[in-house]
Amino acid sequence: MPRNRRAPARQRKIEEIDPKNDIRVRIACTVLEKNEDSILVDDGTGTTEIFVDKEDLEGIEEEKTIRVIGRVLPTPDSFEIQGEIIQEMNGVELDLYDEVLKIA
Repeated sequence: MPRNRRAPARQRKIEEIDPKNDIRVRIACTVLEKNEDSILVDDGTGTTEIFVDKEDLEGIEEEKTIRVIGRVLPTPDSFEIQGEIIQEMNGVELDLYDEVLKIA
């Protein structure tokens, strides 16, 4: 009996996300704005809106560094991301984090 498995979350920069090929992504980013059901984030290459459950919004603060694992949902003009997991990355320097990912 085959097991249902989620697609792996690929590390991406916002500008690299291809809604035709990317199913799930991981983004390290800074929260710019917190809304009623979403957050606007920036990773240095672009910004995107990430939709999250209301209970997940409680611990999110603007200007904090987070990592989001989410599902890419194509739209007519671009894409949206449905956040599945949000991890705090306070104290992590994103530039240094990017350098580590390049050599890993």
